[in-house]
Amino acid sequence: MKKNNRNIILLLLIFLVASCSISSNNNTSDRPFNGVYRDNYLNRIAFPIGGIGAGMVCLEGTGAISHVSVRNRPDIFNAPLTFAALCVKNKTRNIAKILEGPLPDWKYFGMAAPGGSGNGMGGTSYGLPRFQSASFLARFPFCHITLDDPDIPLKVKITGWSPFIPGDADNSSLPAGEIIYQIENPTSENQEAVFSFNSENFMHMEMPSEWGGTYETGESVKSFPNGFLLYQDSIPGKPYYEGGFAFWVNDKDIKINHHWFRGGWFDPLSITWKNIEEGICPEDPPVKGKVAGASLYIPFSLEAGDSKSIRLKFCWYVPFSDLRRGADLEEVCKPGESCSCLTQRYYQPWYAGYFKTIQDLAKYWDYKYQDLYEKTYLFTQSFFASTLPPEVLEAVAANLTILKSPTVLRQTDGRLWAWEGCHDDAGCCHGSCTHVWNYAQAIPHLFPRLERTLRQTEFNESQNDEGHQQFRSSLPIRPTDHGWHAASDGQLGGIMKIFREWRIYGDTGWLENIWPNVKQSMHYCIETWDPRHKGVVEEPHHNTYDIEFWGPDGMCTSFYLGALSAMIKMGESLNDDVTLYRELLDKGKQAMESELYNGEYFIQKITWEGLKAPNPVELAQNTWNVNYSPEALELLKAEGPKYQYGNGCLSDGVLGMWIAKVCGIDDKILNPEMVKSHLNAVHRYNLRENLLNHTNPMRPGYALGKDGGLLLCTWPKGSPLSLPFPYSKEVWTGIEYQVASHLMFEGMVQQGLDIVRICRKRYDGRIRNPFNEYECGHWYARAMSSYGLLQGLTGIRYDAVDQTLFIDSKVGPDFTSFLATETGFANAGLQNGKPFLDIKMGSIPVRKCLVSGAEIPLIGSED
Repeated sequence: MKKNNRNIILLLLIFLVASCSISSNNNTSDRPFNGVYRDNYLNRIAFPIGGIGAGMVCLEGTGAISHVSVRNRPDIFNAPLTFAALCVKNKTRNIAKILEGPLPDWKYFGMAAPGGSGNGMGGTSYGLPRFQSASFLARFPFCHITLDDPDIPLKVKITGWSPFIPGDADNSSLPAGEIIYQIENPTSENQEAVFSFNSENFMHMEMPSEWGGTYETGESVKSFPNGFLLYQDSIPGKPYYEGGFAFWVNDKDIKINHHWFRGGWFDPLSITWKNIEEGICPEDPPVKGKVAGASLYIPFSLEAGDSKSIRLKFCWYVPFSDLRRGADLEEVCKPGESCSCLTQRYYQPWYAGYFKTIQDLAKYWDYKYQDLYEKTYLFTQSFFASTLPPEVLEAVAANLTILKSPTVLRQTDGRLWAWEGCHDDAGCCHGSCTHVWNYAQAIPHLFPRLERTLRQTEFNESQNDEGHQQFRSSLPIRPTDHGWHAASDGQLGGIMKIFREWRIYGDTGWLENIWPNVKQSMHYCIETWDPRHKGVVEEPHHNTYDIEFWGPDGMCTSFYLGALSAMIKMGESLNDDVTLYRELLDKGKQAMESELYNGEYFIQKITWEGLKAPNPVELAQNTWNVNYSPEALELLKAEGPKYQYGNGCLSDGVLGMWIAKVCGIDDKILNPEMVKSHLNAVHRYNLRENLLNHTNPMRPGYALGKDGGLLLCTWPKGSPLSLPFPYSKEVWTGIEYQVASHLMFEGMVQQGLDIVRICRKRYDGRIRNPFNEYECGHWYARAMSSYGLLQGLTGIRYDAVDQTLFIDSKVGPDFTSFLATETGFANAGLQNGKPFLDIKMGSIPVRKCLVSGAEIPLIGSED
């Protein structure tokens, strides 16, 4: 009996150990933050290479090329038959493998096959021999892959990158990149090998079905210096079909096959691989018409200990699109009015206005290559010289890839325009949406000139004479209609961002020019949402949750107070009257602290009666996706309008105060202890280690099951609403980072790091791509709130108007961080409590340095 008991206990122990192993949740990761990805952590990695507003090509964790989105739109699952290969010649048998690691499991039955996974994955490279192991390290905008295989006597390292130089927006917007294949011979014998790069013509576009296949398709592979050009010609009435993608290697021994074997079934790839295996380097000139693909070959010999770097450069050129968003011309312009603002009907990318042909672009890329490489590498060295926590560096750098994704566009005059994110094959939620882009803190510091073009659009083309802003700008950028309500958080946030751009730019003349429109916008906000001048936003107000809040709430009123504070500071600088703004700020501060604070966090007072606005049912008739069925009317009587948060603990509940801080406005607008208490409550109630018992009938894909995350809202004091605002039960990384950053600003560093770690564990490569934090679309803009973590931890901010460097460390008296300004970038921080500024590029004139409010000279400035 005792023996049986021991056996039972032993079995139970084994079962418990196995259960722990099986249930090891997605929120547990043994990969170090900001470290190397291996094995299962390579599964979903796709690292964008491209230019700001130019599109992208992704390099996967295994070395594969995918997510090819170069036609002025996303094409997330575009994984063409494109691969590099290495053949090592041997006296007895050649060994040939593609330069990629093991195929991720999900691709066995995934979305990356042209013929569909159920048909056996034809048309892919999946069945070709590949290296047995790989590892991946990201050092934005560089990524490094190491390949290993016992059959291959050579070591292979791959580096992918594209130019990214803070302050240099144009060179950082090139539709170009490079993959460097570094091959080393660690053996004691001479090794003969052939490198090849092979690609189908993925620029080909199908002809319109109504043409019935009677028209010349216009696709071809053309000659190109030291490489080949994948090309698709335009067709009548569809100029956006035109596009080219060039690959080349500046190597004297290069050989080009401009057309793969022409035949049916699997003939082209079969013969191409036969050539690779045999170490053959066929040279065939271009032929007219359609061909399956092309290859370039470089035979080489490596003596013992030698290495060779093969630099595969590429660029693309798609000068036209059929992309147009916003009201059509006749809806915008009044009868008889000239709309000269509209220079073109459809979007054209910035580079098409700068380069006439892809050949011009390639020549420029070759000519500027060394300079752009060195400057980009200097940025990378400077950024990763930071001593801040690795999870913070990972979160910030990973989301800089958004700038290289199709989320961002630049039209030919250089102005920025953006989606919120990317659908699989189209942009998601158009118009540089103001309430989403409020959160994004990377561009205003890294590329201030580009960020100012967003303000130019918001306060000019997207604003009418009454001060109403259309929060979704049209593309091409032009005056838009104003038949939709303004977004309270977006428009008020824009006023704070005007202050930020002025202080980063340092040109008060710029502020003077835009000031009349800023005042016009502010007065629209006051009379629309606070017509009784109470100092709170109480009339129904649209916001980032795509609904209207009824009655005063902490989130949008904090925006209001931040905007009023910005107006006071800007108005005083311009000698303008700010009396009204002061009165409203004083009233609003008192009302928010006494009426909207429940002793622990800020709430909403749901109000729908006694307002200027019509009742919610009438208003819903003109509101997207809101309706009042008979059962909804019953809820209205009991709880008020649908989609509110009431006494919920909202993660964005003091968002306006965070925006004020990162914009350099905050001077204790609200009681600091109340703000800290709210943030503590958000951390306590909304942060979950896992979501196994969490109910989310909304969009669970962002975080679910064993994932951890920060919920948008909870109701810890009871009285949850039957139909709270949409998304309230979801997890968004952009909100996670803004809360984490705000906690850090207030000295609660560990609580902030808790959130960052839980977020990044969801994006560790196993299930989600570490370089694609999605929300309503891939590469979602809100996630660039992560850049605010740098400021939250260090308090480092440069004011170009007063030439003052601010430091307010929450990480002790010794640290190094990264600083980007209008005129240069640097490393900055504290050494033994004393401030330093190590300028890496450009200049950053500093007249005064304030460390936690005390003026302390920079190290070395005494000289």
